[in-house]
Amino acid sequence: MDNLNHQRLRELAQFLRTRRDRLTPEQVGLSPQGRRRTPGLRREEVAILSGVSIDWYTWLEQGRDIQVSSQVLENIAAALRLDSTERNHLFALALQNQPTKQQQDSRFIQPTLLAFLDQQGNSPAYVLDQRLNIVAWNKAANLIYGDYEPMSYLERNTLWRTFVSPFSRELLQENWEMHARHRLAQFRANYGKLVGDPSFVELIEVLNQESEEFREWWPEHDVLNGPEGRKVNYHPIVGVMEFDQISFLVTDSQHLTVTVNLPANEETRLKVFGLLKNF
Repeated sequence: MDNLNHQRLRELAQFLRTRRDRLTPEQVGLSPQGRRRTPGLRREEVAILSGVSIDWYTWLEQGRDIQVSSQVLENIAAALRLDSTERNHLFALALQNQPTKQQQDSRFIQPTLLAFLDQQGNSPAYVLDQRLNIVAWNKAANLIYGDYEPMSYLERNTLWRTFVSPFSRELLQENWEMHARHRLAQFRANYGKLVGDPSFVELIEVLNQESEEFREWWPEHDVLNGPEGRKVNYHPIVGVMEFDQISFLVTDSQHLTVTVNLPANEETRLKVFGLLKNF
């Protein structure tokens, strides 16, 4: 078995265990049998609910290289009460969905996309690649979230910025943990499609070294897609700003995600306008 396949199967095994651990027999309609040394469902209970043998499911959780069908994955997803994002993550890991080289290449940003960002005016907007690197942005985003131009490749990574940068913690304040967990879950979902990719692995290693919260939360295997909704920021110059966030994929470059933060009220709109006018 090659190293990438081994990493993918290990990621799959860990994901299944974390989803099993969060459920109780009562939640899935089973009667608890005997004393339990650890919380969550037992492997044999998931196997019964999924309609597979205990040995087969055990091999799957051990990361063995075995054949898996879509129907069995559907049964496992239902047994573990996975939501749509978690189900997609399961399929990506188990069926080894691999993106094309075009999907992974974020070096070229189309001029029309850059023009779109600039036309957002009072709405901070930026483009993320699959690794959650900021690869393009407008002036409003630059003024509110930090000057991206002189930043290194690592400093433009939003996951690294969230967990390591003091500026991000100050900008988010009491909302930091909610934002950090959401960012981490987005990254985990993307990683499921590119398990073993050197750029992902390198970032994971750096964050394991530099962030206690990352080390604690990464093994939880939470996955999410989509924007955060309402965001509250605490800008060092203009104070509290509230935004409603919307994100969407670029149709001809689906490895890229555009995020636009719309001012949630007139006060925020005027604050952004003031920053744009004075800087």
